[in-house]
Amino acid sequence: MPILHPTLPFAPWVRPSARRLPGVMPLARADWLMVDAAYAPQMQARETLLAQRTADVLACLPQAEEAAHELLAEVLRDLPQHGFTHAGDHILCPDGRRVTPDSARPLWTIGHLLQADFCILQKPKGTTEHVLTGAVLCFPSSWTLADKLGKAMMRIHKPVASYDTDMGARVQRMFDLMRPEQPLWRANLLRYTNPELYQPQPEFAPKDKRDDGDFIRSERQCLLKLPQSGAVVFSIHTALVRRSQLTPEERAALAEIESAQPLL
Repeated sequence: MPILHPTLPFAPWVRPSARRLPGVMPLARADWLMVDAAYAPQMQARETLLAQRTADVLACLPQAEEAAHELLAEVLRDLPQHGFTHAGDHILCPDGRRVTPDSARPLWTIGHLLQADFCILQKPKGTTEHVLTGAVLCFPSSWTLADKLGKAMMRIHKPVASYDTDMGARVQRMFDLMRPEQPLWRANLLRYTNPELYQPQPEFAPKDKRDDGDFIRSERQCLLKLPQSGAVVFSIHTALVRRSQLTPEERAALAEIESAQPLL
């Protein structure tokens, strides 16, 4: 049974100005995290994946441990704004679950609290690019954590035709200039024939995407720079609807995008 949203909770691509890559926009710090209508079933799926496929969906290189703890602290601080309650040594979630934070497993803890996936990107001294050093990735969209961990941004995006040298330089400049108090965000738009949220695919393998795919998958991708470590956090909040669930405005925008260029 697919986990679908009743409607897309975000669709900035209805505006032509938001379709230009990389298409990032400023975001209020309080809006970085998100809980939506699919929270309960998505969290059930995440708990199963974290228990049964731990090595596939969770990784943290030694150099990312400090940033992972800092990320957990930022998340815990912001949770009460999104329907979570701190009660003793545990957190009461919006779906009624109780999660006890594990200081030894910060990314594991975050993966049990929020729908979004979280990736940690760090720029080693003497290098020019950020590297993926840790992540909790339960809902990959045709990629795997094993293929990308420890690799720099240009290498991570090698299978993406639109992520050329110019795009890579623009993104890296953005990472370098980001301020902790000013998160950024964008949302992509993908068509799938398979409604599963967990869709790992090796690099360059055929993807389960098709022009007439019935399922519209959109990712709310946020960027936040951590104030102490300077690491960039890339969060991915996934929403999935059937094509028929799009609003008239979203259907019209989708038709424009399809006629002009590949999906974002």
